[in-house]
Amino acid sequence: MSQFVDECGLNVRAGDGGAGCVSFRREAHVAKGGPDGGDGGDGGGVWLVADHNVASLIAFKDHPHRRAGNGRHGQGKRRHGASGDDAIVRVPVGTSVKDQGGEPLADLAADGVRWLAASGGQGGQGNARFSTHQNRAPAFAEQGEAGEQHWLRLELKLLADVALIGFPNAGKSTLISRISAARPKIADYPFTTLEPNLGVVRTGDITGDDFEMVVADIPGLIAGASDGRGLGHRFLRHTERARVLVVLVDLASVEEVSPAEQERVLLEELGAYRPELLERPRIVVGSRADVGHLDPPPGALCISAVTGTGLPELIRLMADAVREARAQGSMAQGAGRSEEVVVHRPVPEGIRVERADDGAYVVVGRSAERTVALSDLNAPGAWEFARQRLERLGVNRALARAGIKSGDTARIGDFEFEYHDDDEYFSEEVSS
Repeated sequence: MSQFVDECGLNVRAGDGGAGCVSFRREAHVAKGGPDGGDGGDGGGVWLVADHNVASLIAFKDHPHRRAGNGRHGQGKRRHGASGDDAIVRVPVGTSVKDQGGEPLADLAADGVRWLAASGGQGGQGNARFSTHQNRAPAFAEQGEAGEQHWLRLELKLLADVALIGFPNAGKSTLISRISAARPKIADYPFTTLEPNLGVVRTGDITGDDFEMVVADIPGLIAGASDGRGLGHRFLRHTERARVLVVLVDLASVEEVSPAEQERVLLEELGAYRPELLERPRIVVGSRADVGHLDPPPGALCISAVTGTGLPELIRLMADAVREARAQGSMAQGAGRSEEVVVHRPVPEGIRVERADDGAYVVVGRSAERTVALSDLNAPGAWEFARQRLERLGVNRALARAGIKSGDTARIGDFEFEYHDDDEYFSEEVSS
């Protein structure tokens, strides 16, 4: 069974906030004390964290659900509930996150970067928070907010210094097994490699230093890979973050495809998938020179992974190209690039009004939804408090701009209100 998974679904569920408490102080010789209900704790969030010790997404293949802890409810005597525990979900460096529609959300391209995949619900405020000169004994508190829940798509794009690219059976697996400690499956038939292999190449014996580079054996590409043939998109994805490309052309092709034609097709597929890949440093190598009978392209280095011919020179060329690419990358980061997580879609703020299928005007926005999330809107003073806060948030103005008329239904969260033109306020008729 394969132990490498490079794409999967993930369901994240943040914790719910705890409810605020309605409580009044009770003491000897005091007929009725003031409100002392504590706040509920916030729900935990679900964080994705890039970890270089995680190699694949296999942990999510059969267990795609990740949950954070709920916040505790508030209690009397102003005792606040504890916040729920965050869920830390470790993913490989190079993981990109998309929604179910395929829209990108974030890239976790460096070790240790974090992205909040689902935000925990805020805890509700206890009734002690709502005491005013007009209402010294509020009999209502806030409910806890529900945590976010999403289905996400995770895709892994390997982070390698060098990507080995070639047709099936071009000798990539044999090569990576000779220059690194990687031990891929090797056999004499097409598509032996159905998953990328990573190997660390140390150049000490050749260059005299302790230089290291990561080399990826990308599964064999074929003509039409950029259009998805032969799982082309899954294979090509792993070339996107490679610093250097090594193009292997087979000098012993049993199909008698000339090495020059192999190079042309491979570069054409790379350019069709991502044009910027053609701008990467590139080394063209003629493989299987020990049994080859075809002429290599001009300027190609001829090697044999079996006999070792040309391997020291290839390692030296790769190391020089990787050093230069790393130096250029460091300069680019110094000019303003960041290793922080890249967020493609900012979190919406404020409030907005949408029309529901039944014609109701729906107010969408966290602040407005929290305003009506009280334990008892029918409690004395509760509705007046909510109405004033909605007015300060600009809900009335937003509804008027949306074209609401007297008698129309408006909805905020689980509650519906009847709008009146005469005072521009909702009526006190509330349904859940």
